Amino acid sequence: MGRGSLINRGWQAGILMLGAALFVAAPALAADAPKQVTFSKDVAPILQSKCQDCHQPNSIAPMSLITYQEVRPWARAIRERVSTRQMPPWHIDKSVGIQKFKNDMSLSDEQIDTIVRWIDAGAPQGDPKDLPAPKPLLTNNEWQAVMDGYGPPDLVVKSDEYTMPAKHQDVWWRPTSTIPITEPRWIRMVEIRPSSLKARKTVHHAIAYEVLNPDNADAVNTGTANGPGGFGGNSVDDLVNRRPQIMEWAIGKGYDRFREGTGKMIEPGETISWDQHIHAVGEEIATGSELGIWFYPKGQEPKKRSYLIGFTGIDRTKMLDIAPNSVAYTEGFTALKENTIITNFQPHFHLRGKAMQVEAILPDGGRQIISYVGNFNFNWMTNYVYDDDAAPVFPKGTIIHVSAYYDNTKANKSNPDPEQWVGYGDRTVDEMAHAWMNVVYLNDDEYKALLEERKAKASKNTEQQQQQ
Repeated sequence: MGRGSLINRGWQAGILMLGAALFVAAPALAADAPKQVTFSKDVAPILQSKCQDCHQPNSIAPMSLITYQEVRPWARAIRERVSTRQMPPWHIDKSVGIQKFKNDMSLSDEQIDTIVRWIDAGAPQGDPKDLPAPKPLLTNNEWQAVMDGYGPPDLVVKSDEYTMPAKHQDVWWRPTSTIPITEPRWIRMVEIRPSSLKARKTVHHAIAYEVLNPDNADAVNTGTANGPGGFGGNSVDDLVNRRPQIMEWAIGKGYDRFREGTGKMIEPGETISWDQHIHAVGEEIATGSELGIWFYPKGQEPKKRSYLIGFTGIDRTKMLDIAPNSVAYTEGFTALKENTIITNFQPHFHLRGKAMQVEAILPDGGRQIISYVGNFNFNWMTNYVYDDDAAPVFPKGTIIHVSAYYDNTKANKSNPDPEQWVGYGDRTVDEMAHAWMNVVYLNDDEYKALLEERKAKASKNTEQQQQQ
């Protein structure tokens, strides 16, 4: 056999081997290739789970995100909002503080990646047969707790309505309403909602204060202190936090479901004193609020009261003065006079609010960051409800330190006028800062028992992880 024949045969064998290798590798490469992401199969279930409660016809969001035809024109905006974690409205910093919540509505990293890959691939529709079964649409001003499966409230207390003109200064509407009960009852869950879908456009916040029957004196909070100062040498925040508050509602908030075994007690003869901040939105709207109350069943009354506290982020001896085109900082301190469990965190600002951190300064000088929101959005006063086992618990003598940051520059998209000086006040164009938190107080034995219980659970979880 000649040398040319050997070379020719070797070349042919090489081609055959290469072909075989390509034949074997092709399925493997196909398996490694990322699958096409489609609206029907991959994106629609995410929107249905996380977005459609608000993004549907006649609801509070500016557009509906149910059908492909509705979603497709907003693809670029959706990409920007979810990739920067502006939507869904869950703005708590995931790198510090407590990270276990009962009501976490945020998107996972995988869900964000799915949406981004779908849009980057041209936002294909896919097969409509892959769509999930549609969720029922809201046709009225439904309670969030009802949508979450808790059933209708046992009692609804309504405020009188105020007709807000299309153009007008902010109004604080403060009627009173009778609580129609004939015996003491314990509340396990409460929710405030504006009186109609249209009213949701105008109500910035609503607080339901409890005007007490003298027999219900324990409803007065005595477990926190801000010390002397403020106006006339008195602590304004002490006075405010001693006033019994059943619930505070603001734009984007749901309900308060109190920690198991805790609640608020109401007595016959008591009334609700409303504090409703209403602003004009370009059309005349009759506006009020409603308080939904879910009771503990008789015979299952809790032993502990829950108190709603507005932990201040402002030193009232200095107050607040934000210069035009500037970023500002304030801080406030509140002492815990009792051993305390904090069950939730809801930061509250107006239009210049930028960020809020809540920190515990312990009696031994140690510090612990509880929660931090670095990207506050005025349109979403989100309430972050801690898991029962994650809810922070602190000994008496702990100081709750609230740090507040403000952006009065044109970089703040919510800012109506960065050329204005901004001071403290109740109007939307003024500013304030406080952290709304429900707290439960423990005696020394209860405090020690809870710490031991958590220590035992943590040890058991560690053992289980080591065995896996």
